Amino acid sequence: MIVLGIETSCDETAASVVTDQANGDARILSNVVLSQLDEHRPYGGVVPEIAARSHLDHIDRIVDEAMREADVSFDDLDCVAATGGPGLIGGVIVGVMTAKAIALTHNKPFVAVNHLEGHALTVRLSEQVEFPYLLLLVSGGHCQLLSVEGIGKYKRLGTTIDDALGEAFDKSAKLLGLGYPGGPHVEKAAALSENPERFSLPRPMKGKPGCDFSFSGLKTAVRQTAEKLPPGPFKDEDLNDLCAAFQIAAADTLVDRCTRAIKMFKHDYPSGNTLVVAGGVAANKAIRERLSQMCDKHKMAMVAPPLKLCTDNGAMIAWAGLEAFKAGQRDTLDFAPRPRWPLDPDAPKAAYAGGKKA
Repeated sequence: MIVLGIETSCDETAASVVTDQANGDARILSNVVLSQLDEHRPYGGVVPEIAARSHLDHIDRIVDEAMREADVSFDDLDCVAATGGPGLIGGVIVGVMTAKAIALTHNKPFVAVNHLEGHALTVRLSEQVEFPYLLLLVSGGHCQLLSVEGIGKYKRLGTTIDDALGEAFDKSAKLLGLGYPGGPHVEKAAALSENPERFSLPRPMKGKPGCDFSFSGLKTAVRQTAEKLPPGPFKDEDLNDLCAAFQIAAADTLVDRCTRAIKMFKHDYPSGNTLVVAGGVAANKAIRERLSQMCDKHKMAMVAPPLKLCTDNGAMIAWAGLEAFKAGQRDTLDFAPRPRWPLDPDAPKAAYAGGKKA
C-alpha cells in the first residue's frame, strides 16, 4: 500500500510518501518539509496569514518533489491523506484542497487525518509498538496524556488547562531574547549551565489529583526571575542557569503527571507497558532522558519517534492515513477542515490550549 500525506496545519509545508510492504515493514519513500521559520522569526511566533499564504505558494512544488523522490506516480497511490485539523485553518484548507484535487483528478480515495493522531501513530512507523499504549503528546499547541486503544480510539487522561509546554518554551525564550523557535535555544543554553539548581522555579500542578497540566505559572516565574537580574543585557551564565532551571522544572512536572497517568493506564490495561512520547517537545533530549528514567522505575518501556519525526512532517500524516485507510476510513470530498478536532470527543472541555485545539 502506498499513501501520499500532506501536512499544512502550522508553519511547515510538508509532503511524504510511505508504504506498508507485504512483510509488514513500513518505509518512508520520501519526506519533504519546507520550514517557514525565517518568515515568522521577526514576529517571534507564527503569523497565521503569512503561514497560509506560504503554504499556497509552495504546496504544489513540495508535493511534486515528494512524488519524484519516492519515484512513484499518482496512479501508483492507494489513497491521498491530508491533515484535516486541528490547526491554523487557513493552512489546513490549503492542504485539504490540494489532497482533494489530487484524489479527484486521479480517482483515488481521500482520507482526512487528525493532526494529533498523526503524532500519536508516528511511533508505529518507526517501531513495533502494539495497542494499547500510553501517549504523552507534548508540543507547541498541545499537552495531553491519552490511552491509545486503537486507530481512532483514544481516552484522554489529562490535558493542559492553560499553556502547552512548547508554547511555554517559545515564550520564555522570547522573553530572554533567545529567538524563535524557543525549544532548541532553551535546550542549548541549558546544556551550558554550570549551576542548574541556582534558580528555584515552580512545578505547576505537581502533587495535585489527576493528570492535567499547567505551564502559565512556570512561564510567569521565568519572567519574574529575569526581572530580578541586574539591569542591562543578560549575562550568558544567567541565561544558561535560568534555561536549565526552566527545563528541569518542566521535566519534573511531566514526570509527576506521567507517573499518575501510568497508574490510571495500568488500572485499565494491566498488561500495557509502553509510554510513547510524541510532538515537538519530544525532541528535547534532557526531557527524554528524565521520562526514560521514570519509565524504568515503573517497568514501562519509553518509546519516541526519531527526532526528525517529532516535529510536524508529512510522513506522520501519510502513515496515519495509511492506518486509517486499512481500518476502513474513507472521507468524502465535502469534508470540512476543522480548526478544532479532539482525539477524545467525550472528554470534558478544558480551558485555553486544551479546549482550543484538543
